[in-house]
Amino acid sequence: MNSFEKNKKEFITFLYSTEREGMSNVIEQLDDLGFFQAPASSKFHLNHDGGLLEHSLNVCKVGLMLREQMVDMKPELDELIPKDSVIIASLLHDVCKADIYEKCIKRKKDRLGEWVDYETYDLDYSNFPAGHGEKSVIILLRMGLELSDDEILAIRWHMSAWDLPFQSPDLKANYNKAKDICPLCSLIQAADGLASNLLEEKDEELD
Repeated sequence: MNSFEKNKKEFITFLYSTEREGMSNVIEQLDDLGFFQAPASSKFHLNHDGGLLEHSLNVCKVGLMLREQMVDMKPELDELIPKDSVIIASLLHDVCKADIYEKCIKRKKDRLGEWVDYETYDLDYSNFPAGHGEKSVIILLRMGLELSDDEILAIRWHMSAWDLPFQSPDLKANYNKAKDICPLCSLIQAADGLASNLLEEKDEELD
């Protein structure tokens, strides 16, 4: 079993562990959407086929680890941040990325100053330009996945303050309130940042 197959199997096992109704249908639709093959980014972390799957698993594992540590320090968080909610929000926070990457060939100079071709990704938001976290929520609800209010908030705001278009006062007010009432938001934001910045790297390109 190669790393991609192992990651996909682990991802699916995590999702089924939540015992959510209709999960097999959600997994099938994720496959149709191209989620499992997509990169995590075009030129930053895990910018290769299957990178989005790998990133989602990393966020899930970091999120579950953080939950355990936070519950040890503050036991009342055990009920406020259910384990299945951590799995759902972390594994599915970036579903919005599944249909925005297109493979392409670009040219750049190598170390010797010669022009060479290299494979990379272009970004195309034309399929469903509905934002980032909010797009993930909409897609998941359309797939028939039942999400709790906290899961919706955590997925919607997982980018934290980096996802405040035009610094809208209304959006900032919503974001601040979500953080106040939803501990899952803070946990998913932290797990996403730690996974992206400490565990994951950009694929090497020609210099």
